Amino acid sequence: MEYLHYTVKTQKNSIIEVTLDKQANVKLMDNSNYQRYRMKKTYDFIGGLVKVSPMIIKSPYPGQWHIIVDLEGMSGAVKAQVKIREAH
Repeated sequence: MEYLHYTVKTQKNSIIEVTLDKQANVKLMDNSNYQRYRMKKTYDFIGGLVKVSPMIIKSPYPGQWHIIVDLEGMSGAVKAQVKIREAH
């Protein structure tokens, strides 16, 4: 299973911006769901297939988050950039 993985820490009103160079799946997960993802078990996430970049996700709550970018059966490779912004 190949994927891009980013770990970020967010505050109460953080905005996560994920910029892609092509269509891909973007998934935001907490620690326990990321571990389940890695073990190929059922997991929960926020996100999905991104066709228009950038994808903007508001952090559900402060803490550490895992951002996964994968192609899940699509061919090629994807490049991604992740930025954290504080909402005003």
